[in-house]
Amino acid sequence: MPDTKTKTTEDKVIKSDEQWRRELTPMQYAVLREKATERPFSGEYEHDHRAGTYVCAGCGNVLFESVAKFDSGCGWPSFTAPAAESHIDEERDTSHGMIRTEVLCSKCSGHLGHVFPDGPGPTGLRYCINSAALKLEPK
Repeated sequence: MPDTKTKTTEDKVIKSDEQWRRELTPMQYAVLREKATERPFSGEYEHDHRAGTYVCAGCGNVLFESVAKFDSGCGWPSFTAPAAESHIDEERDTSHGMIRTEVLCSKCSGHLGHVFPDGPGPTGLRYCINSAALKLEPK
């Protein structure tokens, strides 16, 4: 039975802080809802090479395909492009004394990581994403 307290507005998932805390692990909550970053080289998907689709750990929105994943050596799973541009949002992030582009799930506004202009072709982008923000659906 669906959670009747979860609201969806124009495909947006809106939940109370209490709901998020109940549904997510402490690390998922810290990353997705509080914009934390997991320690480099500590995430479960950093060295995972299985084929599949990476979805948002908070709401199941399709975010990245394994064919776009590459080993950047940065310590977090890296992708050259999202599965669909409309599935992510980007915002300017000036925290920590630098200017970066934050990547968010377009459906639940969960923090995923950051995107940098130093990736390989064809996009030249590196979507540096926290494992805790993802769930792999193997193919």
